[in-house]
Amino acid sequence: MRTRTALGLVAATSLLVLSACGGSSDSSSSDPSSDKDASASETPSASADAGAEGGPDLTGIPDVVAEVNGEEVTKDEFVPLYEAAFQQAAAQAQSSGQAPDEEQIKQQTADDLVSTELLAQEAESRGIEVSDDQIDAELETIAQQNQMASADELLKAIEENGLTEDQARDQVEMQLLVEQLVEDEDGSTTPSEKELRAIYAKAKKQAAGQQGQKIPSYDQVHDQLAEQAKTEQIGKVAGALVEDLRKDADITINL
Repeated sequence: MRTRTALGLVAATSLLVLSACGGSSDSSSSDPSSDKDASASETPSASADAGAEGGPDLTGIPDVVAEVNGEEVTKDEFVPLYEAAFQQAAAQAQSSGQAPDEEQIKQQTADDLVSTELLAQEAESRGIEVSDDQIDAELETIAQQNQMASADELLKAIEENGLTEDQARDQVEMQLLVEQLVEDEDGSTTPSEKELRAIYAKAKKQAAGQQGQKIPSYDQVHDQLAEQAKTEQIGKVAGALVEDLRKDADITINL
């Protein structure tokens, strides 16, 4: 069965990085992007206990949350992502004073999973695949980005945040799959130096209008700008592709 990750439409931003950095739990949409990657799966009783202690209410969630062109999105795939999204919303609610809208979070999580499944199906139809070597290389890159010595250290940190190694690899596989799909659809997602300098010039101009605001040199923020530009491009193209794929898709959401 195909693995799914609710990466949202920004596939380049792996949920993995958030958990490895010791930020919030693992997931959320992101992002999107991106496969059934869920955080560690809980038993129904454990989930019910979480609900009693202020977590989301999991009663009434069907075994098959959605169907996309005959492919099922199951409760086991949905629940960990929904719980993570709820936890994120609950943390934000502490400052706003408003309780999380559980129904809205449920629908958004299901919608993200549907979008990701559509992208995965399209990638499969185009013969796009991701090898184990590519996953290994991406894990090493993520480890370096997070100042870790190796992919093994990264995976250990991820496991401490509730994801198994297999689930983490599934997330990376989906991220890379969507990146390749976007490149197949729209060409390279790597921004040119001209594009990056234009982004930097715009940011510098905006900073100049704010008293006391200083912006680092172009060289200092080059990599950050490149990653941001790539992420935005992937999100834009993947979003348009999903919108197009939805027109002819057979989608049923059972929430």
